[in-house]
Amino acid sequence: MPRFPLRARLLVLPLSTLLAGPLLAPPAAAQRAPQSQAAAQGATQTNRIVAVVNGEVVSRADVVGRARLFALNAGIAVAPEALDRLAPQVTRLLVDERLRMQEVQRRRIPVTDADIAEAIAELEKRNNLPAGALRAQLAQTGVAPRVLYDQIRTQLGWGRLLRQQLGPNAEPSEAEVQEVLRSHQARTGQPEYLVSEIFVPVDDPVAEPEVRRFVEDVIGQLRRGTPFPIAATQFSQAQSALQGGDMGWVRKDEMDPEVASVVERMPPGAISNPIRVPGGFQIVALRQKRESGRDIATLLTLRQVFFPFAGALDPNAPTQQQRDQVDKAQRLSTTARSCQAMEAAGRGGDRVSDPGQIRLETVNPPELRSLLASLSPGRASQPILTPDGVLVMMVCSREQQNLAELTPDQARQQILRDRVENLSRQLQRDLRRRAQIEMRS
Repeated sequence: MPRFPLRARLLVLPLSTLLAGPLLAPPAAAQRAPQSQAAAQGATQTNRIVAVVNGEVVSRADVVGRARLFALNAGIAVAPEALDRLAPQVTRLLVDERLRMQEVQRRRIPVTDADIAEAIAELEKRNNLPAGALRAQLAQTGVAPRVLYDQIRTQLGWGRLLRQQLGPNAEPSEAEVQEVLRSHQARTGQPEYLVSEIFVPVDDPVAEPEVRRFVEDVIGQLRRGTPFPIAATQFSQAQSALQGGDMGWVRKDEMDPEVASVVERMPPGAISNPIRVPGGFQIVALRQKRESGRDIATLLTLRQVFFPFAGALDPNAPTQQQRDQVDKAQRLSTTARSCQAMEAAGRGGDRVSDPGQIRLETVNPPELRSLLASLSPGRASQPILTPDGVLVMMVCSREQQNLAELTPDQARQQILRDRVENLSRQLQRDLRRRAQIEMRS
């Protein structure tokens, strides 16, 4: 029987994006905050006013709550020095969010509790958490749930405001779509980059050194393993923050010139140094490179059935239960003739039977990729032995697609994304210019 040594390698098959990694799963060190120090500081500092935004207060408690949320997401130890390091930029972020939410309320754009609950449910689903687990994790780690709820409320409201502001321009014309498609086709063979971004604005030139220090600190955390989507969701002021910073596939002429000159020299997997762009600093991560219009991929749909062991497997002394599970897997491998049969066999198990569409070229480990490449659709694999169970897989469909081919829908999304981003930055600048903001030390 083929053997694969690590279960985790099989579990990467259900590939999903947006937020990479568990939303709130800090290491033990991050959960063991120095309680006595926090308590000593908290009594006198919590209600201190750090900013007043058009008459609305931002307190030290607000800053600490948001900084703590980021620290826990990033797996940083929630120590006083870590919170102090994050405080200046978190304060600025909260000021901008207050301005956004005030504008949302002024325009009477509704964001209901049901909207927040739906967003929370989606976060839990994406991070494989049961209903209610997110709130419990927040409370357990000392973060008031309203800290996350307020952030989500602002993001949803601002997105709706921007769509309202765009009005008829929210729907690109057919002529505009065709122009983008012609331009894309004319650039076939040119380099194209899959990029994620974090944009941190600089509204006051006096504050630029402080903002740069913060951006460098974020880059350090990213290079030490903090998931990029988490940092983007917490700190980026670009609209792509709602997608974890994902800009999608872009060409040089679709990026700021300063960013493009850096990206074309970066290797895949790299994170840039701070890039000064109009309006602030940008951090970019290059995920992949390809030639525009050319990215032939083999796409698979499949079903998998897992038979768990009651205990860890000792290959030299398997238990009777483990032998029985291997026998069940062997029978399924022999008798299953369709993906419907595989789905029925996996019903009620604790592993998802349908991992969704996957790209064969990205499957790891290589042994598993070779196995899937060799399977004819409708034919079950031989049992795949792991330390805690046996897996049987079946390919349901296999097709080749040119993933770099731009569709009309993608062209529309590209046009709309650019319009929304430009409008967001312009409106945020206008709100700051008109606002009465008092910063307190």
